[in-house]
Amino acid sequence: MDILLTIIWIIIGYLIGSISWALIIGKVFFNKDIRNYGSGNLGGTNAGRVLGKPIGMLVIILDALKALILMIVANYLYPNAIPFAGLAVSVGHCFPLFAQFRGGKGVACAFGYLLGLGLFVTHDVVFIFVYPLLIFILVLGLSRMVSLSSMSAMLGATVIAYLTFEDKLIATMVLILTCLVIFRHIPNILRIIKGKENRVSFIK
Repeated sequence: MDILLTIIWIIIGYLIGSISWALIIGKVFFNKDIRNYGSGNLGGTNAGRVLGKPIGMLVIILDALKALILMIVANYLYPNAIPFAGLAVSVGHCFPLFAQFRGGKGVACAFGYLLGLGLFVTHDVVFIFVYPLLIFILVLGLSRMVSLSSMSAMLGATVIAYLTFEDKLIATMVLILTCLVIFRHIPNILRIIKGKENRVSFIK
């Protein structure tokens, strides 16, 4: 029964993750499918480039909330499913059922997931969420590359999780999420190697 309930929560998480706010906002309010513009990704960075920075920030917040809100609900209804359901949200965001499996890169969802883990599983928000966020901000300030900052933050979260938490299952879940984020950033990695990666203009 526990396994069945966990599977149900994973499916729910995937379906919620498949709700692409960048696609919805772009089509409803701007009559644009942002998959046809910029990098083609359904994430906050590309939404910011195509629809404007305020919309990009809104998409980032909404994407993060997808994972966090589901984990909040799971905390009240079935806490054992929290780490699995939250991870499924990121998978759904990257490969959304409702958008021909062309999604974002999972970074905002990943931070929502890390915050949810800190609040409801590890009960240590500083190590699992704040420190990776600081890594993101530091690398972004130095490199002005969102992609490099995102991967660095997730790698940092993985190292912190393995060094800090006794429950290695949680650390392994963070590792899986990190691998997903890095996989989605392969084109960015290639551009970084070639010195052609986009840099955000609002970081001086």
